[in-house]
Amino acid sequence: MSGIVERPLSYTEALEPRSPESIRLAVIHATELPDLATARQYGERVHYPESGTGNSGHFYIDRDGRIEQWVPLARVAHHARGHNADSIGIELINRGRWPDWHDSRHQEWEETYPEAQIQALAELLATLKEELPALTVIAGHDQLDHDWIEASDSPEVMVRRKTDPGPEFPWTQVLSATGLQPYHERDDR
Repeated sequence: MSGIVERPLSYTEALEPRSPESIRLAVIHATELPDLATARQYGERVHYPESGTGNSGHFYIDRDGRIEQWVPLARVAHHARGHNADSIGIELINRGRWPDWHDSRHQEWEETYPEAQIQALAELLATLKEELPALTVIAGHDQLDHDWIEASDSPEVMVRRKTDPGPEFPWTQVLSATGLQPYHERDDR
């Protein structure tokens, strides 16, 4: 894919290999971080000492539409528990609930997605759909992770662990532009 900057994470070779032909699901995330540099710092963190790997998506799209690929499609990235083996993680730079992700008083999203970012996402998905014949379904991270956790400010209050890509994500526009089908729970059967 042209126009994509390849910046493999330091532990890419330790990620589980897979056949790109097995990819059927695109998962849309928001970084919930202020910028791409901070997202990279989080992506390089090792969360799984046994393998020396961490959490990240395959692609990161900045607000201006610039796309970076941090994990090759032939590797399984850790981006959505229980859905990594047959999916692509696409991260959109967006503050989301940052820096108080789990504070019950700070659950509103204030940042919208710039048109350049959404256009780049649609173009990336269209390209991936052409290259990956099994890619037919798209989901938001919030559709796959339903966990509620104790709020950081008040343990007696529960908040959603993951709410990305957030309420401002333009699902209608993305679905229309890509022809991908929206995810339904039955897709996991």
